[in-house]
Amino acid sequence: MEFFARLRARGDAVALQQRLTIASLADHCALIDRVLEADGEVGRIWCLWGEFAVRREPIRGGVRFSLPNCPNALAWTITTELPPTPEELVVHCTINRADHDPDFVESIEAFVAAWSEGLDGRAADDGRSL
Repeated sequence: MEFFARLRARGDAVALQQRLTIASLADHCALIDRVLEADGEVGRIWCLWGEFAVRREPIRGGVRFSLPNCPNALAWTITTELPPTPEELVVHCTINRADHDPDFVESIEAFVAAWSEGLDGRAADDGRSL
């Protein structure tokens, strides 16, 4: 399954890669309660689904995060400057299922919305680009 949020970008891909680190995840998404451990491109977080290992990977246009031990292989990317709408910032989240329990689907939708709100609010609140 795939989930998307789109908002007006307030920065470029380099800014995304610099700002969106494992250590900063809870600063950008209200449904990530806290970062338990951050060591470069790997760490552990506590989020709405519990405790998970997390990996970070810089990619073209932004960054990808994944929960490698998640039973649903949840991963999300945050990108900008990509065709056909380079002015948009896109939050894209996937799981490895075609269907799932409606409550879980709703929680993923809330997670993507929290990222969208956090990224939009962060850029507006502190005047810095994301």
